[in-house]
Amino acid sequence: MLGLRGRWREPVILDADPSDHGAIAKLHASSFTRGWGAVEIARLAAEESVTVLIARRPASKGAPPLGFNIIRQTAFDAEILSVAVDPRSRKHGVGGLLMREAIRRLQHDRVGELFLEVDASNTAATTLYRKLGFTEVGQRKGYYDGGIGHALVMRLALAGGR
Repeated sequence: MLGLRGRWREPVILDADPSDHGAIAKLHASSFTRGWGAVEIARLAAEESVTVLIARRPASKGAPPLGFNIIRQTAFDAEILSVAVDPRSRKHGVGGLLMREAIRRLQHDRVGELFLEVDASNTAATTLYRKLGFTEVGQRKGYYDGGIGHALVMRLALAGGR
């Protein structure tokens, strides 16, 4: 994101608030075959164990988020429920920022491991996750695209876990 005088202005990662749910749902629907609606996002966000993060340009309150990350956490492990970046903001590090913030928070909470499922054909995502230290621990055949595509189950051991 370029700021004044063409200088890079890294997006900020914030906790989503209810006014973001509609925009998150719109981004989710444009990123996945079966998008989640604003009501589903709101229900998840209301769960005590769920955190919804958004990436936003600095000083752009009210503008649609550049991306989101929805994380469910227990005392021992956590799972990325969904993460997506607006197509116009891809390849600018937004996904990495969202993932690193989730990891940072989980490490702070002393959670031991983080899991996610990713479409095996999503090279950009699998490359990012591997760079962050995730390893493949399983596969779910027929998980995506009406039973055609499969998901990789990936795990990250978090330092400081219980």
